[in-house]
Amino acid sequence: MTELFAQPYNRDARGFFFNSFDDYQEKAETLRDRFGNVVEEFEILFIDGEEIDGELFAAMGVTQATLELFFEKADEWDEEEKTRVIVAANGGYIIEADSNPYDFDVDIYEVDTLRELAIQFVDEGEYGDIPEQLQYYIDYDAIARDLGVNYSETTIAGKRIVYRCG
Repeated sequence: MTELFAQPYNRDARGFFFNSFDDYQEKAETLRDRFGNVVEEFEILFIDGEEIDGELFAAMGVTQATLELFFEKADEWDEEEKTRVIVAANGGYIIEADSNPYDFDVDIYEVDTLRELAIQFVDEGEYGDIPEQLQYYIDYDAIARDLGVNYSETTIAGKRIVYRCG
């Protein structure tokens, strides 16, 4: 279960923990500072939950205005979709209410390094048919350096990936 914290910008009020948008609304509507004034502005902090949800939270730049969208999408999307959205957001895409994870121009490869991607591309014939006897002479490190112009390595929720974003 995802647990968030609403930290008031008003120093005379105490924040609160919540785990759903309804829970947030209920607590935010009744919160008053020590002088009895309504507290309206909060910084939203990710406290606990699945690592992928924490990274999605950061990638979406969750605020009060996007909190409902975060809860909605965190429940709706699976891990692969969340990974695509995190990569897309880090690549400059804006995540909106009608965003579909497969609408972003993102390629994700489940390899640890650019060198492994270079080997995969050669094996799949991305560089044409290379006779088996010549494959021992291929400089995979040089190919990996070239791939580094358009591809990046990262770790999302403990899983290493290589990606290309738009």
